[in-house]
Amino acid sequence: MGDCIFCKIIKGEIPSKKVYEDEEILAFHDINPVTPIHILVISKKHIASLADIQKEDEVLVGKIYGVINKISEDLEFKKDGYRVIVNCGENGGQEVMHLHFHILAGKKLGTKINS
Repeated sequence: MGDCIFCKIIKGEIPSKKVYEDEEILAFHDINPVTPIHILVISKKHIASLADIQKEDEVLVGKIYGVINKISEDLEFKKDGYRVIVNCGENGGQEVMHLHFHILAGKKLGTKINS
């Protein structure tokens, strides 16, 4: 995990524009946003991907969804709506092998999946 960019962000080795942080979860603005609001939510525990979630991680993943809801309220985009995306593995578009949740908001999103 020493070369994981998200682990380095968690340790403070790489700066980020934080939106939320507690002892288990960190959320920050994506440096390459695809929507006006693009936030990444990660667990501080290194879990490589959705496919690597273990039974003991299920509570943490549930908590992440609660944090996503809180962020949508705090940043006032809950009412207008938003999308949460989790890419899993190379074919799923996952670029950083650390489980992360993309929150996309701030504009009307289409329904088509780009390939």
